[in-house]
Amino acid sequence: MREYLDLVDRVLTHGRRKSNRTGIDTISSFAEHYRVDLGGGFPLLTTKKVNFSAMLREVLWYLSGEDHIRSLRQHTRIWDAWADPEGNLDTAYGRYWRRFPSARLNPDTGKYEVVEVDQIGRVLEILKTDPDSRRMVVTAWEPGNALSSKLPPCHYTFVFNAADGKLSCHLTQRSGDIAIGIPFNLAAYALLTQLLAHEAGLDLGEFSHTIVDAHIYVNHVDGLREQLKRTPRPLPHIHIASKPLDHLQFEDFAVEGYDPHPAIKFEVAV
Repeated sequence: MREYLDLVDRVLTHGRRKSNRTGIDTISSFAEHYRVDLGGGFPLLTTKKVNFSAMLREVLWYLSGEDHIRSLRQHTRIWDAWADPEGNLDTAYGRYWRRFPSARLNPDTGKYEVVEVDQIGRVLEILKTDPDSRRMVVTAWEPGNALSSKLPPCHYTFVFNAADGKLSCHLTQRSGDIAIGIPFNLAAYALLTQLLAHEAGLDLGEFSHTIVDAHIYVNHVDGLREQLKRTPRPLPHIHIASKPLDHLQFEDFAVEGYDPHPAIKFEVAV
C-alpha cells in the first residue's frame, strides 16, 4: 500500500530523534496524515504479512465492550503487557466505545448520576436516521482514566462522515508506532467502517488518519527500509456474514486474495 510506504519514507527522512518512556529512542514526526480509498480493497499491508486473525479478534473484543482480556488472551497476547494478573485492563477501548461513563443531572434529585453511553450504538442510530449528521463522534479518552492508566488510549477518537451514499472515517491518534501499531490501526478502523457501512446500507468511502506523534523505534528502521524496497501487491477483500453488528463472530469473516510479502519481525517496546 503506497500510502503507508510514503508515511514510512516521510518519517525516516524528516523525523527527529526523541527519547521516550520505553528506553528505546524513536525517530518522530509531528502531525502526520494519510488517507486511503476503502473502495479499492481492504487496506491490509502487502509489503509484509499482517496477522489478520489477531486484528479481527481485537476489533471484536473492542465491540464486546469488555474491560478485561480474559477471553481475548485465549487467541492473542497483544494486550498482555498492559493488563494486570487477572486480565483487567484499565485502558480497554471497547469499554469506552460501548459503555462510556457520563455524568448527567437527575432533575428529580438535583444530583448528578453516572450513566453509560453506547457510542457505537449511537453512531449506528444516527447513520440510519440522520446520515448527514456531523456528530458521529466516538471517543476513548476519559481524562480521569488517562491520568492513572498504564497506557492511555493511543487511537483516542474517531468521526464518521456519510456523503453520496458512502461512509468514511477519520481517526485521530496521539501516538503511533509505525512499524507495528499503525498497520493494525489502519486495518482495524477500515474493518469497523465496513461493519457500520454494511449495517447502515452504505458503500465504503475513505479512511483518513492523523497521527500526532508518528514514530519509528530505532530498532525498527532496518525492517521498514526492507519494506520500502518491496512492491505493493493487490489488496485483498473482506467478506462478512449478513448479521447484525453485535451478533457477528470470528467465523463470520473471510479474507480473500491476500498475498503479502513475508513477515518482518519487529520487537514491541513496552
